[in-house]
Amino acid sequence: MESFNWLISLFTTTDSVAHIALLYAIVIAVGVYLGKIKFFGISLGVTFVLFAGIVAGHFGFTAPTPILTFIQDFGLILFVFMIGMQVGPGFFESFGKAGVKLNALATTGILLNILVMFACYFIFFNTGDPSELPMMVGTLYGAVTNTPGLGAANEALTTVFGSNAPQIASAYACAYPLGVLGIIGATILIRYICKVKLEKEEDELQAMEETNINKKPYKMHLEVTNKYLEGKTLLQVHDFLNRDFVVSRLVHNGELSIPNRNTIFHMGDQMLIVCAEADQEAIMAFIGPKLDIDFEQSDQPLVSKRILVTNPKINGKTLGGMHFSSMYGVNVTRVTRHGMDLFASASLPLQVGDRIMVVGPQDAVDRVANKMGNSIKRLDTPNIATIFVGIIIGIIFGSLPLAIPGMPVPLKLGIAGGPLIIAILIGRYGYKIKLVTYTTTSANMMLREIGLVLFLASVGIKAGAGFFETVVEGNGLLYVLTGFLITVIPILIVGPIARMRYKFNYFTIMGMIAGTYTDPPALAYANSVCSKEAPAVGYSTVYPLSMFLRIFTAQLLVLFFCG
Repeated sequence: MESFNWLISLFTTTDSVAHIALLYAIVIAVGVYLGKIKFFGISLGVTFVLFAGIVAGHFGFTAPTPILTFIQDFGLILFVFMIGMQVGPGFFESFGKAGVKLNALATTGILLNILVMFACYFIFFNTGDPSELPMMVGTLYGAVTNTPGLGAANEALTTVFGSNAPQIASAYACAYPLGVLGIIGATILIRYICKVKLEKEEDELQAMEETNINKKPYKMHLEVTNKYLEGKTLLQVHDFLNRDFVVSRLVHNGELSIPNRNTIFHMGDQMLIVCAEADQEAIMAFIGPKLDIDFEQSDQPLVSKRILVTNPKINGKTLGGMHFSSMYGVNVTRVTRHGMDLFASASLPLQVGDRIMVVGPQDAVDRVANKMGNSIKRLDTPNIATIFVGIIIGIIFGSLPLAIPGMPVPLKLGIAGGPLIIAILIGRYGYKIKLVTYTTTSANMMLREIGLVLFLASVGIKAGAGFFETVVEGNGLLYVLTGFLITVIPILIVGPIARMRYKFNYFTIMGMIAGTYTDPPALAYANSVCSKEAPAVGYSTVYPLSMFLRIFTAQLLVLFFCG
């Protein structure tokens, strides 16, 4: 037996580095594997790490509290910062036309979640115990399946209560599983309340796509007669004229070539131009008269190429607005965003980091690649400096105290809100100060998931000691019930309004609800019943603002009402 003392010591000496590393490795590995198991066709994913941590903590498999707290907070910072970098490019562009209405509905849903939480608190709790309202906040974020909000609330509670902060992860864990099912169930219920027929919704989406198909291209052969264009590059001419057109062939001194943005115009050059019919007169008046010749080459073989969007100017532009078919002579068949394939409809807005599958002649595909940026070599290696510079600024920004009358402590965005806001700003505008802010989808997901599992494992281990007393002997069943109400009631209010008042397509509403709750399983279900991209567009439109509001309101709830 003595020969195994080293092994026993490894599991029991809580302050050794080997023990702490082993603890996290076991909790995370077990949680990730169990999270792959599907219940009613739905898996809980990495959130199961929280439950694995709770079990470990309950049986005394733990680590010193200061170590757990440090790893928890560092994981949270890394997690929310990478989320900010992910949503930043499309954050401000999501407020256009229909996006304003969808984001307003999402914001309404978030506020209703909070109102239902307070209603449940006053109906079922409110006995004077100071830990009851914080536990309801934990229930709220389990009900809306938002782990970053849990982290923000946890951090704010530490600011208010110090080391005696309530372990709200217990309430979160009670509400989370039924929250996932409740989102999908309530979405299905909307279908029957509003008497939606899925086939009709699909037909409407198809009709909208056909309406938004790019107009027939207008091709013309022109000769350069404007003396102003002598010595100017194609890019300069394009920017000055401020109209969309493509020069696909150019004849200079009798030699035919395929121009690019740096091609220089000369008097007498002949060119084949593709543009929208409405722009042809303005372009012809600026460049020169039409020619009766035809030097287009149409026998080029078609190629397909996956192009990475790295040009910040493309942010927010729709596929239809880019006129890929009419202007460039190519088709975009698929868009991949953060590992998820989206249907390439005309209404889909592009973001930096998207990968688009382009099919067309080689030279046309190359022109599109040049337009999109496609700086793969530059972006394949994540810029670690940018990430940590952003975290430094985010922590400083989140630590700025803002005194508000009536609050027990100054308002601070904290280590969750500060890095999130800075990451959003850097993700959107960092290129203007020469920061390489884009990371590949795999790099972003890896850093984000590492931060998330470290946070979840730490919270679970800390909460494990009192979890079963809270659930079995305490208010566990009430947390499950109130969490279900917090999940379902706002959906059953916002969904019918979106359908009956604003006439949104049902599949768009499904995506909007999934994005409001930042819940990938709900989006996966929506995609499984719809062959179009509407759920993904609805999800991506409201996800950035919803994620920000979930984290920000978590801090406000704790600092305003739990002090």
